[in-house]
Amino acid sequence: MRKLPSQLLKGSLEGALLQILAGQESYPYEIHQALVTAGFGEIAAGTIYPLLLKLERSGQIQGEKRDSPNGGPPRKYYHLLPAGLAALADFKADWAQLEAAMHQLGGR
Repeated sequence: MRKLPSQLLKGSLEGALLQILAGQESYPYEIHQALVTAGFGEIAAGTIYPLLLKLERSGQIQGEKRDSPNGGPPRKYYHLLPAGLAALADFKADWAQLEAAMHQLGGR
């Protein structure tokens, strides 16, 4: 599988994080693994944390520290808030519009 170009990845990563959290609450390592499994390639941890902080500050997600089930350090679990669900719906609509426009160009 090809590595996604960084500019394309940068523009879609927030939507991907919201989509992951729409399915279930998660902590950053699980989010990273979900992105890799979905085909986003290796994403630096330094990329995910600032986006989570940005989404949290904007009121789209909320984080909560909990003890690790394995006895390790506490983990911060994130879940989607109503504003995040609305932002995800907007992202999906924008993505569908972009996909339709690209499809139109492909028909030429």
